[in-house]
Amino acid sequence: MAEKKFTVLNLLDLETSGHDALNLKCIAGQRGLPRAITIAEINRPGLALTGFYDNFVSDRVQLFGRGETAYLKKLHKDKNFESLRNFFSPNIPCCIFTYNLEPPEEFRQLAEENCCPILQTDLSSTEFSSRILRVFSNIFSPHQTMHGVLIEVYGIGILLTGHSGVGKSETALELVERGHRLVADDIIEIRCVNGNVILGRGINTFISHHMEIRGLGIINISQLYGVGAIRDQKEVQMIVQLEEWNSNKAYDRLGTDQQYKELLGVKIPVIEIPVRPGRNLPIIIEAAAMNERLKNMGYNSAKDFNQNVLKWIETGDAQTGYYGNDDSY
Repeated sequence: MAEKKFTVLNLLDLETSGHDALNLKCIAGQRGLPRAITIAEINRPGLALTGFYDNFVSDRVQLFGRGETAYLKKLHKDKNFESLRNFFSPNIPCCIFTYNLEPPEEFRQLAEENCCPILQTDLSSTEFSSRILRVFSNIFSPHQTMHGVLIEVYGIGILLTGHSGVGKSETALELVERGHRLVADDIIEIRCVNGNVILGRGINTFISHHMEIRGLGIINISQLYGVGAIRDQKEVQMIVQLEEWNSNKAYDRLGTDQQYKELLGVKIPVIEIPVRPGRNLPIIIEAAAMNERLKNMGYNSAKDFNQNVLKWIETGDAQTGYYGNDDSY
């Protein structure tokens, strides 16, 4: 199924807040609001306004700051609008004026004639540029959906995966009970941001913090445990694969050979945890999260253990410990 295009109207309707708020409003060219935005970049059209159109990237959002607006006013004063007539093209998604700057009337008229939306924001050019690029990075980043539970444990985003009924939700519920935070249950949407960061969140913000527990039904984590038990999104830093215990399978007992799984081209560490009665999965996952934090800080427990064993063998203490100090043998 083809992905729905992102338009200028979608940009206006974005529910952004805080450091991502764009504060946009349309002041002209409303008929062009259905125009599509296809490139996650912006352009400062200073040279194009002077009539130099070589390498002009007309398919980007055009940003007008104080310099560009001052030049438009100069063209208005000199009644020189020839270069402006060449400026507008069907490829321009929209023009955005920062600092609440107002374009000259002639610019508005040309925008209306060419159905080019003119937007306005009270933000500075620098601040608006950084915000809209963050927004574009999220919108246009590669993404997919996965089945699992995403939870934050000791600051590490852990994606619990496994067959239906293996105990993912029950394990996540116990982790929430122990003070950790749920991001989403069942259907997870992941996005690749900046080429090397995988962000996960619920595919639906209205139901992402609900959880299905077999025999109990649907529960609302934020209502039961408070807003401190949830978060909207989190970087996926580890995958925990839960699977039924297989006595014929050799499970990793040292952890020296780290396994990885690619999500949208990014390698994420994976650990397999066999499930059987009597195993305390939440405490194992907590230990895995703390161990991952140690690895990020530069300490690897498995490698350190391996090196200590080799040193012990090299010193001869291993042979002494095995045979003892009795020379009668």
